[in-house]
Amino acid sequence: MEDTVSRSSVESSSTGEDFVMVNGDPKLKITGDINDINEEITDDSSIDFKMASTPISPDMSDSCTSNQPDHVIPSSQSVDVLNTHKVSNMNSSMDESKSGIPDRGRSVSLPVTPNGDATIFHGVTYLGCATVNAPRSEVEIYRNMAVLNEQSQMSIPVILSVPSTSEGIVRLLDPTTNSDIASYRIHRILFCARGPTDSNERRCFAFTCSHGDTAETTIFQCHVFRCDLPEAVAKVLYCFATTFRRVPKQPRSESISSLSDSEQKFIFSVGLEFKEDDSRGNFSTVPRDKSCFKLRCNMDKKIIITVQQNSLLELKIERCFGLLLSPGRNVKHGDMQLIEMECMGNSNDGKSYIISGHWDPTEPSFTVLNSETEKDNRVFLTIAVDLVISGIQEPVRFAIETKAKIFPQTERFWYFTKKPHYEQFHLKLKQMEGSMPCESKYEVITVESQTEIDRKKTGLGLGLTTSKHLHEDIQTPQEPDEESDGDEPLLSGSGAVSKDVTDENILEAWHDVLTKWHQNLSMRPKQVSTLARKGIPEALRGEVWQLLAGCDNNIELLEAYRILITKESPNEQVILRDINRTFPAHDFFKESGGVGQDSLYKISKAYSVYDEEVGYCQGLSFLAAALLLHMPEEQAFCVLVKIMFDYGLRDLFKQGFEELHLKFYQIQRFMHDLLPDLYNHFMDMGLEAHMFASQWFLTLFTAKFPLHMVFHVLDLYLSEGKDVIFNIALALLKMSRKDLLALDFEGVLKYFRVHLPKRYRSEDTAKELLLTAIGMKVTVKRLKKYEKEYLAQKEQELQQEDPSERIQRENYRLQEENLRLEQENDDLAHELVTSKLTLSNNLELSEIRCDQLEKDCDQTKKMLTELEEEKRRLELESQQVKEMCRRELDRTESEINRNSAIINDYKQICSQLSERLEKQQTASKEEVQRIKNLVKSCDSCGNLFDDCGKLKICDIKMDPEDINPTIVELERQVRELELELAQTKLALVESQCKTQDLTHQLNATISELQASKNTWFQKTITSFREATAKKDIKE
Repeated sequence: MEDTVSRSSVESSSTGEDFVMVNGDPKLKITGDINDINEEITDDSSIDFKMASTPISPDMSDSCTSNQPDHVIPSSQSVDVLNTHKVSNMNSSMDESKSGIPDRGRSVSLPVTPNGDATIFHGVTYLGCATVNAPRSEVEIYRNMAVLNEQSQMSIPVILSVPSTSEGIVRLLDPTTNSDIASYRIHRILFCARGPTDSNERRCFAFTCSHGDTAETTIFQCHVFRCDLPEAVAKVLYCFATTFRRVPKQPRSESISSLSDSEQKFIFSVGLEFKEDDSRGNFSTVPRDKSCFKLRCNMDKKIIITVQQNSLLELKIERCFGLLLSPGRNVKHGDMQLIEMECMGNSNDGKSYIISGHWDPTEPSFTVLNSETEKDNRVFLTIAVDLVISGIQEPVRFAIETKAKIFPQTERFWYFTKKPHYEQFHLKLKQMEGSMPCESKYEVITVESQTEIDRKKTGLGLGLTTSKHLHEDIQTPQEPDEESDGDEPLLSGSGAVSKDVTDENILEAWHDVLTKWHQNLSMRPKQVSTLARKGIPEALRGEVWQLLAGCDNNIELLEAYRILITKESPNEQVILRDINRTFPAHDFFKESGGVGQDSLYKISKAYSVYDEEVGYCQGLSFLAAALLLHMPEEQAFCVLVKIMFDYGLRDLFKQGFEELHLKFYQIQRFMHDLLPDLYNHFMDMGLEAHMFASQWFLTLFTAKFPLHMVFHVLDLYLSEGKDVIFNIALALLKMSRKDLLALDFEGVLKYFRVHLPKRYRSEDTAKELLLTAIGMKVTVKRLKKYEKEYLAQKEQELQQEDPSERIQRENYRLQEENLRLEQENDDLAHELVTSKLTLSNNLELSEIRCDQLEKDCDQTKKMLTELEEEKRRLELESQQVKEMCRRELDRTESEINRNSAIINDYKQICSQLSERLEKQQTASKEEVQRIKNLVKSCDSCGNLFDDCGKLKICDIKMDPEDINPTIVELERQVRELELELAQTKLALVESQCKTQDLTHQLNATISELQASKNTWFQKTITSFREATAKKDIKE
């Protein structure tokens, strides 16, 4: 009985039946809340009992004994209760005697894990199984549980082995031989329930499981078990719930062995904490609620980063290279803002490295993080730290993405937690060649956070690249609730879309087709239809959709869009209401007032103005949103217009949805011919096509289904045409036929609303659906036939109808048409009056402007006349200054020449007088010498002179008669000549001073003249330029 079906077969079969759990993170629905189980386990703690284990084989005993301390699941409450509380064998036997069950010497014992990946429960009896049609119906499970508990004669004692992870297998073991009796994969278990506590089935529990490889061969069985102790039921179910919540983790040995000898993996735990200024000189810790920090605006903050290493081999952190912060997530490294660091270093115990930085949120780059957020909104922020680690050449960056809510500065928080936010990072290094063993050098291969790793494992990430014109890294995260199988409908815009293409031949084929297509846009290559059926690669959808719709380069629609978004639409309130409900599960449209919703509003508004006959129809925003995820809003508007007009989608909204009713009739006729049993089932219940198919035709399956299926449907719709909707609708009904036949009226409606979209969360299931759709026999001939039948039926109804009723209906229609025309007339009249008022206001403003310009013109002319008069005056003054300057120059030049002549004459006289004086002095000296010689030759007079020729007696008075008159005359002449020479030199100096003064005056006059000339010329030129400029403005 062991189920050996592979994972791929499970995803393609039972997942398609909407009963298999999702990959990576399956969830188990258990009757009764988990709190009930916890309460029951807690209540059991008051009972003192002792567990008696069943005798098992020696091998089993050894393995249990050796593995018991190491493999007990620490988070299992059943283990804790079983370890601390015991039940006596007497109580066990009393309980068995009360229930009428013979004592087999078995009871629930301490769970052990013989293989390291399962929890063992003894004292369990397998009562049998029964086939069920509704695997999630509690009523049917309780009925089978009661029947098997009372009537089962083939109960088998078993050991129940529950795996520790969601990818394990539940095994039923023989207590004596320890061999497998049966096994069930966890991801095939659909529902789990326990018996009511006030009934005979209080010791029973059951789960439903799917069996089969394909949707046609899948059956559902309900397996029922009974525990020897009622308290053990809660423990078993709690173990199941824990198993379904756990994602399998790779053992450390496997992770190490998977790395090469030169590669090593290190784990770091990084803590984040904010502190705010408390206005008392200190900083207090910022409160945090569910991974969301509560910050207050306009307050200085500190950022505390704590780095701990969880690996056996630790790396030495030398220093922090930089602390960075940025609003948003998926932030590029270049957009991060550097934060001022205050301190860094190891903690007191040396187990962690602490970095502290000061953050001023009032800086312009942090405006988003310093503005109050709305009531239900949050803002994302990214904090990064660059660490310089010994042995690694480049700094290692750890980036933490978290959420925050910004409150006013005066906000107070009463109940909150102050625990830091922790994020685990996995650093993968490769040892560089040639490094010494004592000084290892590493090269960074990858740095991943635990959040990224979990997202990759559970398939929650969406690498969706819309277009090169759109924002990068647009992602569609799935909330955990989306993957549950509850009664909540699947949110629109959910689902993971992968842009990876594993088949390189497809990319090459598309490359060849697009190259050929661009050469001749009017002719579509033949291979396009075949390739589109396999699904257009995500990266090419934006371009291919435009080519398929025929609007690759439609300039007219692009220009019309820019004009249409500026006009008002009467449907703006309806559009705004619909936008908030469009793709709420997608990040691009989730934020109210964000870029996605703004673009969606513009497209919807522009189309409502463009197509006045249809206007805006509810549900149109879903189709526009799907287009926006692949191209800019201008191109998305063009494709939307082409789909509405060229593909005839707008016809469904016209004439009271008459065309849509035709589609309903056609789909019912197809069901009658291709799915007769389902058609008869619907007719018996009174279920009509408009109750489930209206949204399919009006939104092209974009409203409820996962994105990967929505995009593939649009691929087929744009490639094959509008009739492909029938293929997809019939394929949905065919693949859900078995489930629909088992449901009543309300169940069918709920199935279409809730469960049907959830069936195609897997890409494999969606591809299987579309392959089935392509194979459906929907031909144009059949559609024409059904259309003729519908028109004939409508004509017959009209003929059979009472003429008065027909006239009354026609009258009602004409009244509605009249009201519409009157409303349109009123709108046009209002628009006309508004236009007239606008034109009148514009005319009045133009007249005022004209008067002002005329006044400016008159003032400019007057100013020009004044400037011309000033110009003439300045020219006259300039001429006079020039003449005066010329006269002064001539006079000064003549004066300089005269003074030069006088100076030359004086110089000549002085030279002559100097020569004459020298000659007389020479003659006088010779005469004096001759006289001295005569006196010395005289005996009586020779004593009057000494050897040097000087007179010895100074007091001798000479007789005036003895003085030589010639000498006296000569002396007098010498004195006169000296006096005349002094006067001549003085006159020469005075002449030079006067010449210098005249030179200075001449230079000053020339400078003044030049300045006066430049000022006048500059003013004249400037005035001409201003007058000319003003004249051009007036013209």
